[in-house]
Amino acid sequence: MKVFEEFLAKIDNPEHRARTEEVLAWVSEKYPNFEQVIKWNQPMFTDHGTYIIGFSVSKQHLAASPEQAGITHFSEQIIEAGYKHTKMLVQFPWNKPVDYELLEKMIEYNVEDKADITTFWR
Repeated sequence: MKVFEEFLAKIDNPEHRARTEEVLAWVSEKYPNFEQVIKWNQPMFTDHGTYIIGFSVSKQHLAASPEQAGITHFSEQIIEAGYKHTKMLVQFPWNKPVDYELLEKMIEYNVEDKADITTFWR
């Protein structure tokens, strides 16, 4: 998690910082083989050099980006879980718990779907 320390330190709201740190720690512990990187000023996780998931923060939510393919694949489940999404981001509101089961499904989908991909993006 040392890679993410500077990013986390820049989050002004202590509750938002704690939630973001919690999510990043969860991914790090669940997937210890992922590389932790900062690209485009955002924390990301990669596997064999390919992007798996990234996160960003806003005033209203923590956003997770499993790429458009992940959003498309899980759109109904994201909505059923009570979250909003765009083409590229799932919005986890600060005032609602993170659905780690859904997050895990999105990560596992990318790991499997990108197993043979050698580029960063799809």
